[in-house]
Amino acid sequence: MVQQVTPETTIEVIYPESDGQPMADNTEQFAWIVKIKENLEILFPSPADVFIAGDLFWYPVQGNPNIKQAPDTMVVFGRPKGKRSSYLQWNEDNIPPQVVFEILSPGNTLKEMAKKLQFYQRYGVEEYYIYDPAKNDLNGLLHSEDSFEVIEEMNGWVSPRLGIRFTLTPDTLEIVSPTGQKFLSPGEIDQLREQERQRAERERQAKEVALQELEAASQEKEAALQELEKERDRYQELLAKLQKKGIDTDNL
Repeated sequence: MVQQVTPETTIEVIYPESDGQPMADNTEQFAWIVKIKENLEILFPSPADVFIAGDLFWYPVQGNPNIKQAPDTMVVFGRPKGKRSSYLQWNEDNIPPQVVFEILSPGNTLKEMAKKLQFYQRYGVEEYYIYDPAKNDLNGLLHSEDSFEVIEEMNGWVSPRLGIRFTLTPDTLEIVSPTGQKFLSPGEIDQLREQERQRAERERQAKEVALQELEAASQEKEAALQELEKERDRYQELLAKLQKKGIDTDNL
């Protein structure tokens, strides 16, 4: 009897795109996530190979969907921008996110943050920043050899990878780009764009008025030249009439 051999069945591994949890626990946390993510997009526009995402699952190990984290914001140098349902590291030249931001909320537990710290340390994050808006408290960790080292002074710290500077004021955190532009909320960015649009419109109108004045002056000059030409013709005509009458115009 011939035994029939059936091929092994390959089980497809599913990497969930969502855990069903909200992106943020409150409006302030959400606002900070959006501010950091969107301003980093402005700092590294297309076509720069810098992938930036917010609340996106990162799977560092192929075949194990249980090993994952969804940083509030992550930055990956060396990977192109584009749509992704999750960050599958083995499909991304095995490049892990180099910079990660977490914005704390009252719902974050010490155990949860400890697990995130271990995860980011193990899977190759170079810079890890944690901001608590409620306490206006910023902490940073820098990868060194096989572990994270705490950045002792965060006020005035400049990110080695991003080039951004962190400044803690008595009320809030300010983040400034290498060009000196402060990170702004979407509303502030829109207001700034509107101000710039209005300034450009004022300049356009001023140039238009200046051109109109220049055109008017040119027309006045042309009219004066034409009048002068008419006067010259009348003078020449008068001289010709006098000469016909035998009058010596040279001695007039």
